[in-house]
Amino acid sequence: MIKKIKVEQLKQGMFIHDFNCGWLNHPFLTNSMKVSDEQIIQKVRDFGIREIYIDTDNGFDVGGAPTEDEVRQEIQTEINRIVEPEKLRRDPVSIKEEIVKAKEIKNKAKETIHGIMEDVRFGKQIKTEEVGQVVDTMIDSIFRNQDALISLGRIKEKDEYTYMHSVSVGVLMISFGKHLGFDMQVLKEVGVGAMLHDVGKMIVSQALLNKEDKLTEEELGMMRKHAEYSRMLLEQTHGISETAITMAAQHHERIDGTGYPRGLKGEEISYYSRAVAITDVYDAMTSKRCYQDNFLPTEVLKKLYEWSSYHYDRNLVEQFIRCVGIYPVGTLVRLESGLVGVVLQHGEKSLLYPIVRILYNAKYGSFVRAPYDLDLSQPSKKSGEERIVSYESPERLGIKPEMYL
Repeated sequence: MIKKIKVEQLKQGMFIHDFNCGWLNHPFLTNSMKVSDEQIIQKVRDFGIREIYIDTDNGFDVGGAPTEDEVRQEIQTEINRIVEPEKLRRDPVSIKEEIVKAKEIKNKAKETIHGIMEDVRFGKQIKTEEVGQVVDTMIDSIFRNQDALISLGRIKEKDEYTYMHSVSVGVLMISFGKHLGFDMQVLKEVGVGAMLHDVGKMIVSQALLNKEDKLTEEELGMMRKHAEYSRMLLEQTHGISETAITMAAQHHERIDGTGYPRGLKGEEISYYSRAVAITDVYDAMTSKRCYQDNFLPTEVLKKLYEWSSYHYDRNLVEQFIRCVGIYPVGTLVRLESGLVGVVLQHGEKSLLYPIVRILYNAKYGSFVRAPYDLDLSQPSKKSGEERIVSYESPERLGIKPEMYL
């Protein structure tokens, strides 16, 4: 049985099933292991891990500890509570209309960031005016329909992760800032800060950035220096706001002081840095990387909520879930009936009942002849009342959701 315990309860003879720290890149070679000595326990503590999952079938138990299923159910209940009051966001333009422009903006943004990061590698100055122009087009698109750019941001190849991650975090941060009510000047500053938050990685060894195997403890230490490098580079760049510099410097700090590079706590971390930390982890975990497969968006939202007990600003995590929706546009979901479809639009009733474009019938293992739209807030004569029961993996079914938006 899989159970969740606090690190203080960890003892020799237990079997760690999962370190529960996807963002932390723990120093162990595997994600599950027997606790054979005190050194392992101390290393877990040293890396700021606060809670872990143990396998009681392969090691000692902890009486009264909640099971993994109980934890999942509790988190799902909490997230449902968070999104239930949220009503449909009225976008001036449909996602179908905006997706063409959004593709052009995404490609231009990727090209711009690639050029800037290559310039940094060769010691050239960052062209702030180019970043600013891209951020302006992103803001315009997001105000027309934010879901177009957000859904496209999840599409990235492993070998372009470093560049597309910066673009995606920029898109998510602008969308989040719009949701939080930032004015236009602040939106532009946080957009630039998010786009350039990882620019310091260009000072880190490229072999390290592209390494497919697990990073060693020494390599993790070298990788963690990128936040300081980003701060240093942006401080030397003309036309970069203090907001953007602070975001780059602090995006790996954590509320409980277990982050880096300075181990800041609570409100010692700027509001915008606490916000970009959430968008950074969300995009990183929903992306395929050279050393990690991607996680489904809802699973990442659940993890962010779980980790907000210690590492993230709980209020901002809740607001982020409301911003992107528990079922983000462009993701694949399975309904109670076995029908599978791509989320097309947030629903009229609440975020729990989106409009879904039906593509596949898992019950029969076949695609539907003609895709059709189903508003889950409105029971249909054909399907009756439907509800989402789980996410589906696009890779498993061979479906590219973006083709159906």
